Amino acid sequence: MSDTTTNGVPAAFAEPVVRVRPAWMSLLFFANIALWLGIYAPIQVLLPQQAEILDAANKETVFGVVTGIGAAVALVANPAIGLLSDRTTSRFGRRHPWTVAGAVTGAVGLVVLAEAPNVVVMTLGWCLVQAGLNGMLATLMCGIADRVPVGQRAQVGGLVGIAQMLGTVLGAVVVVVMLDLAGLPLGYAVCAVIVLGGAAAFVLRTPDARLPVAFRPSARRKDVLAELWVSPRKHPDFAWAWGCHFMINLGNAFGTLYLLFFLKDAVHYPDPDTGLLIMMGLYGVALVIGAVLAGHFSDASGRRKPYVLASSAVMALAALLLVVWQTWPVALVASPLLGVGFGVYMAVALAMLTQVLPVAQNRAKDLGVVNIASSLPQVVAPLLTTLILKWLGGYPALFGAAALATVVAGVLVTRVRAVR
Repeated sequence: MSDTTTNGVPAAFAEPVVRVRPAWMSLLFFANIALWLGIYAPIQVLLPQQAEILDAANKETVFGVVTGIGAAVALVANPAIGLLSDRTTSRFGRRHPWTVAGAVTGAVGLVVLAEAPNVVVMTLGWCLVQAGLNGMLATLMCGIADRVPVGQRAQVGGLVGIAQMLGTVLGAVVVVVMLDLAGLPLGYAVCAVIVLGGAAAFVLRTPDARLPVAFRPSARRKDVLAELWVSPRKHPDFAWAWGCHFMINLGNAFGTLYLLFFLKDAVHYPDPDTGLLIMMGLYGVALVIGAVLAGHFSDASGRRKPYVLASSAVMALAALLLVVWQTWPVALVASPLLGVGFGVYMAVALAMLTQVLPVAQNRAKDLGVVNIASSLPQVVAPLLTTLILKWLGGYPALFGAAALATVVAGVLVTRVRAVR
């Protein structure tokens, strides 16, 4: 690939116009599955079990502390690695070296977890996983802005959303099988191998434009730190879109994080574990359908905001149903509604967000800032949920908060001017 375009602009900064092929999309899809499996398989199964092994009497506290510290690391790593990749002039490209570094760091962290003898080492291992895989996330997401033309981004964004969901589900299945075979070490080791395999396949089989040294942004510490901030005054569309992304993810977190306890304590379903699997199955299937359809029609029309508005309305409706009726039949209706709404949003979100990035030179850093809007709700939602359930009215108030968050997201997206 040439380093510069015909008008002298670096190819790394050029707006993509050539449609990506199915092979490229497939490689990105599987790299994202590997990434999310490496994050969610430990969170869902391995870390809770390890916390119980290391300190059974305080397992909830151990799990909360480890995941909380890891989440804080993730919030820093994502934009920081993105910023570094924006300044990388390696002959292998800007993004690929950091994708490899992130995958290797994450895999090392998983191996450390496999042999962790105490909570301190467990925390260190999980911090390595979060730092590495969030760095990998920053560079993979930037591949959409770097390589995918605007008219194809909703389709690719839908695939990325599906990959996140599949990575979560497959992660749980894989580690449960590995635990039955040989326990925690094998579960962590398999996750590490999958992460490395997904990253290697993407890096070895896809191009990555090299940034000429002459076009590298300033590396002075003052300039680098200043660029971590994106001014809402200078870039209002980016700020409004970021706020919408945060509120949608917050609403989804309110609606899904405590479903097991909801089924047990509010619905009184006789087998809440099975009930949760049924609800999440309906949620997942509906998410895939919503993402695929919205991605196709959004790219065909070139419109993003109507789909965001529709998704926020559908998600709010799902939450409001559970505010009024906390029964098993209504839960079966609300789950696919929430799933299809979130799937529609995921398909158009990356397309919309990549269209409001401030400057091409800082794509990865700015998408790292966007990814904070995805991960921060996972930190904030459990804290707010505890307060809501205890002091503000229980589960009706919780689902009311989910509805409110998604409605606010719909209001915020109307302020975005650069996207139809």
